[in-house]
Amino acid sequence: MKLPIVAYGDPVLRRKAEDIPNTYPDLTQLISNMFETMYNAHGVGLAAPQIGLSVRLFIIDATPFADDEPVLKQFKKVFINAEILGESGDKWLFNEGCLSIPDIREDISRHQNVTISYYDENWNHYEETYSGLAARVIQHEYDHIEGKLFTDKLSPLRKAMLKSRLDSISKGNIKVDYKMKYPAAKSFKSGSNKKR
Repeated sequence: MKLPIVAYGDPVLRRKAEDIPNTYPDLTQLISNMFETMYNAHGVGLAAPQIGLSVRLFIIDATPFADDEPVLKQFKKVFINAEILGESGDKWLFNEGCLSIPDIREDISRHQNVTISYYDENWNHYEETYSGLAARVIQHEYDHIEGKLFTDKLSPLRKAMLKSRLDSISKGNIKVDYKMKYPAAKSFKSGSNKKR
């Protein structure tokens, strides 16, 4: 089932998410719905806060980046109760976007490597280090469960320049081809509505 993606400005995107117990109801169905929602929106990652749930869960399918980094050919993962243990390597810029902030892309600086502890969908525990684009996508989604957005990494001047566009996203004055929930809109509407 495709779920509406929460737009910039919703308080759930600013909350530090809570751990998930292994008795969390309908977790398998939630993960399936999240993948369907992400694919429908042409994303490579989606975190639970982006669908309105303040829990420590995010999914990634970085296979669209396999042409740039062949190691990502089968990189589809579920991260439950993730904790970043360390970031290392030189910082590098890459043009990032976000399904909760459509039509805005910015060059964001992140570390080359990330070491992360997490559980998969079968509650197997892992402690792994990722590099390159895999590390970047993980860091971006991890930020969501920490209540952070990629726009937080921009300079104050750049954020000020984007303010009116961000306000428009909150109000739903934007055209996207997937369902969204806009915090400052008068009522829920599909993201496919034409820009007003």
